Formats: sequence, structure tokens, C-alpha cells
Amino acid sequence: MTHTPAGYTLLDGPPTVPEYVSLRRETGLSPKNEEQARAGIDGAWAAVRVRHDATGATVGMGRVIGDGGWYFHVIDMAVPPEHQGQGIGSAVLQHLLDRIRRDAPPGAYVSLMADRPGQPLYAKHGFEDPSPRTIGMTLNLDDSAGGSESRG
Repeated sequence: MTHTPAGYTLLDGPPTVPEYVSLRRETGLSPKNEEQARAGIDGAWAAVRVRHDATGATVGMGRVIGDGGWYFHVIDMAVPPEHQGQGIGSAVLQHLLDRIRRDAPPGAYVSLMADRPGQPLYAKHGFEDPSPRTIGMTLNLDDSAGGSESRG
């Protein structure tokens, strides 16, 4: 059972497209347009959002994408700065992991890409840096120089 901080409600399902676009912007994730947001939301294996009870605003989200067989990737973990430090991100991640544990077959592989500030949250939930045996790599197809963006 996921514990949600007082004053917030965790809801199964994704945010609306405008909420998704806004949360990415507010939290410093790379901007996405509404078409990208809609496709991403529609392609999620699982999604969750958090509502601030006092205002009704969506103030947190997370998604899982994957093949539904054995590979699951946690993405779009976002909580605006003014709501951070209250356990919202932990509640979102725990809910997504509970869903994977409940619905995925035994031996499922769960991965994510973490910005440095998020690493303690993910480590608290059992994620480990797999190096040096493996490394994560990215390719940004919009970057003609071949680099990658740091914020998913």
C-alpha cells in the first residue's frame, strides 16, 4: 500500500495533456509539445498523478513504459519544487513499483535514467548504479553535434 503525504491524493492514470506539458516545464524536464505528450501518455504501460487537495492542481506524476513482458522503464518522474521534500516522489515511485510487482511476470527488469538530484530517491527504493558492468547511453536525434540532453 502506497502512503501518500497528507494534503495530497495519488490517482491512477496520467495527467491531462496540458498538465503533463506544464509539469515537465515546471520541473526542468525537456519540453514536449501537446502531440508528443498525447503520444507518450497513450503509450504508457502505467501512469500515476498526484493532486494537491487544497488547490486541485496536479503536482506530481510518473509513468512506466515497456513491453509488458519483462522490460519496464520508469520515466517522467516530476514534482514541482514547491511540493518537493514531502514524499510525493517517493509515493509516486512506490505506486509504480507496486504495480510492476503486481502485474509483471517474475523476473521483470526495471530501469530508469536518473538526474543526480533524484539518485537518493531511487536508491531508497532499491535502484543501483549498474556500472562498471553496464552503462546507460543516450542518443538525442535532434542534436546535430551528437550530444545528449541531461533532463529526459
